[in-house]
Amino acid sequence: MFGKKMHLFSLFGFKVGIDISWLFLAVLITWSLASGLFPYYFEGFSRATYWWMGIAGAAGLFVSIVFHEFSHSLVARHFGLPMKGITLFIFGGVAEMESEPSSPKAEFLMAIAGPISSAVLGAGAYGASLWGASAGWPAPATGVLLYLGWLNFILAAFNLIPAFPLDGGRVLRSILWRVKGNLRWSTHVASTLGSAFGWILVAWGIFNFIGGAFIGGVWYFLIGLFIRNASQMSYQQLLMRNALAGEEVQHFMHERPVTVPPATSLAELVNDYVYRYHHKMFPVSNGEGLVGCITATRVREVPREEWDRHNVQELLVPCSQENTVSPDADALDALSLMNRTGNSRLLVVDHEHLLGIVTLKDMLKFLALKIDLEGA
Repeated sequence: MFGKKMHLFSLFGFKVGIDISWLFLAVLITWSLASGLFPYYFEGFSRATYWWMGIAGAAGLFVSIVFHEFSHSLVARHFGLPMKGITLFIFGGVAEMESEPSSPKAEFLMAIAGPISSAVLGAGAYGASLWGASAGWPAPATGVLLYLGWLNFILAAFNLIPAFPLDGGRVLRSILWRVKGNLRWSTHVASTLGSAFGWILVAWGIFNFIGGAFIGGVWYFLIGLFIRNASQMSYQQLLMRNALAGEEVQHFMHERPVTVPPATSLAELVNDYVYRYHHKMFPVSNGEGLVGCITATRVREVPREEWDRHNVQELLVPCSQENTVSPDADALDALSLMNRTGNSRLLVVDHEHLLGIVTLKDMLKFLALKIDLEGA
């Protein structure tokens, strides 16, 4: 879903970051508020004042989205759901879960927490704007608060639309799950509605674009595509979890992995291993056991003309929980580790003894075969 992500801060144990696309959104929102919305509704201010109001409004949007996603995350933590963090991107924000909710109740409460928190925040901002106006606060300040009040009301209402993976779609899925007792069927129904809603937004965007509302039309079109793709991906991820759950890593591993002796020169490593087997990471073994790992990233730190004068022993790094997994580990845990670290290959290790290597490619092949045979 995301490109380059920057970590901002941590709060209550949750990491908050922004995708690089959020910067584009922040600039666009600031410009739209400063040159369009605020001058239209609040006349008579200087150009500089409108720009300060635009900056404050964009900052308020940032706080509103983080507050909304924190509400999801806190409820998820209460039900024991592991959370990777919160990321803001061009279409809003997302609380990143590593697994599905454990029950319809957990799903419902986690989903509804977001719109409720936005409605509460909206009421607070709206009330503060009215109180501030009666107390003689500067008009630009009460104007920004009024905007944030309505913004959060709209955010709450939009997220209650029953289109998965919006919060309303998750609420619908939890109700269907509770009635039917089938998470896969419930996800399929909710994601189908989400995909249909996405197509409606796409069509509405095209209609607006043709009618002359170019910027609004493009936004509706892009948001519709995002919701459609996200709904389909959510269902596919559920199928993946169902297919891999309970499968042990040792069922996928290659039992005779290619290992590199510590005395191998970097030139030999590149020519005889990297270019031959097309891997970016190799286990290093002295014939008796695993002594570490060597990666292409480490090799790049040495100038090309010095590769003949340095060997693997000098650059190897200890194997860690970031690139190793036990043979009896659940395949879903291995997949989650790959996703979190960006590694497509993990060493299968038992008491510092290398048993094999598991790759993302082999896991996906198994997944496709199982879904094809079992009709998932």
